[in-house]
Formats: sequence, C-alpha cells, structure tokens
Amino acid sequence: MDEVKGSTLSEEIDRLHAEHHRYAQRLEELLQKPYLSTDEQLEEVRLKKLKLHAKDLIYALERRMPVTV
Repeated sequence: MDEVKGSTLSEEIDRLHAEHHRYAQRLEELLQKPYLSTDEQLEEVRLKKLKLHAKDLIYALERRMPVTV
C-alpha cells in the first residue's frame, strides 16, 4: 500500500514540478519584454502566485513521501 501511495505521490510531485517549470518559463518570457500591458501585468502576478502555490504543494507532498533506506 505504501509503495502505491509513494508512487502516486511521486507522480503528483513530478506533475507539479512540470507545472512550476511552465510558470517560470512564461514569467521569464514576460520579464524579457520592455513593457507589459495591463493584462500581462495581471498575468505576471497570477503566474507568481501559481508558481509559489505549486512549490508549496511540492514541499508538502515531499514531506509525505515514505522514507527509503
């Protein structure tokens, strides 16, 4: 049971890492622009929040992972 749970957690952590990377990549694209429109500014704020939330979830799930010796 723990192995299945660990596998599921691992898959979710991998998914969140990919999501976090996508957010970071889009933020980097926005930061390359000399000027952001109002919509882009809102997107920047939203992406920063989503990126932080994904990171928080990753840490929470990693703490739940079974310790392997």
